Amino acid sequence: MSTTAAPIPFTATARTGHDLETTLSSAWFRLITRVNAELVHATGDFYRARDVAPVLMPITVNSVSSPMGLGSDSLPVRIDLFGDPTYLADSMQFQLEFMLRMGLRGAYYIMPTFRGEDPDSTHLNQFFHSEAEITGGLDDVMRLVEDHVTTLCSRLLDSPAADDVAAFAGGLDHVVDIAGRTRFPEVTFEDACALVDPEHVEDRGSGVRAITRAGELQLIERFGGVVWLSRMPANSVPFYQAGGEDGTALCADLLLGLGEVAGCGERHTTRAATERAIVGHGVDPANYEWYLRMKELAPLRTAGFGLGLERFLAWVLRHDDIRDLHLMPRLKGVPTWM
Repeated sequence: MSTTAAPIPFTATARTGHDLETTLSSAWFRLITRVNAELVHATGDFYRARDVAPVLMPITVNSVSSPMGLGSDSLPVRIDLFGDPTYLADSMQFQLEFMLRMGLRGAYYIMPTFRGEDPDSTHLNQFFHSEAEITGGLDDVMRLVEDHVTTLCSRLLDSPAADDVAAFAGGLDHVVDIAGRTRFPEVTFEDACALVDPEHVEDRGSGVRAITRAGELQLIERFGGVVWLSRMPANSVPFYQAGGEDGTALCADLLLGLGEVAGCGERHTTRAATERAIVGHGVDPANYEWYLRMKELAPLRTAGFGLGLERFLAWVLRHDDIRDLHLMPRLKGVPTWM
């Protein structure tokens, strides 16, 4: 049954260690709970229909995928596990690649991801990552992401929560628009640099260039609400992204709502190509010996993506701060009651 008025967001800045009673009575968090449940159900149904298998992953890793080279702006979370230094998972992409060597056409999971940088309206220290890896290349995974996002939108429109989402978001026209598309527009990084204001293109040295969040928002508006930003400079993306002969990477970010909602890319197939990229990014190959050995023993062309559920949910609700979307917050420097 629909609520009579839009739920009021419980803002991140208002949360304290003593807000249990308010959280329990919040229509905002009840709505988020219902929408998240629909997204998870829809994700499972989507992949089952495409023979992409759910896989069970640990939450700790020895080889982090972020930071991973010259263009990284993310910090790993290091912990002591039974006396051994390790990291909380920033992504399980490497492990998904491993699972494809088990004979799967594709593999996916939804699980927490941990990052150490300071949180803000578009970054969380702990968020839910929906990641998948498939056999194939960049074009294959871009089509998979488009199909996945349009399917999620269609399921939300048919869900019992649709009226309540519309009440808060001021309508569902944006969801209807995406649900009705088959392909999203695409712009290369070089072309995008000429479309955004010059101050939104950053030169970070060592050949690393990036478009700022404000620049991403300009591109989203220019392309009618959603756009692929593709073929970034190879030095600006993780070492594990395969590259073209023109110095660009075989990768793309899906810009929607707050900015990047999903990032995808094709991986290096062989050990030699992966090792060259690692060295070129100034990363110690010894930290990734198992990954390199896997490529040596079982070379395989794969591609994958990661979608941040909170960022997607923020777009659905037309909300501007993903810190408001956690019932049980885990924010750096903010005490929690649970």
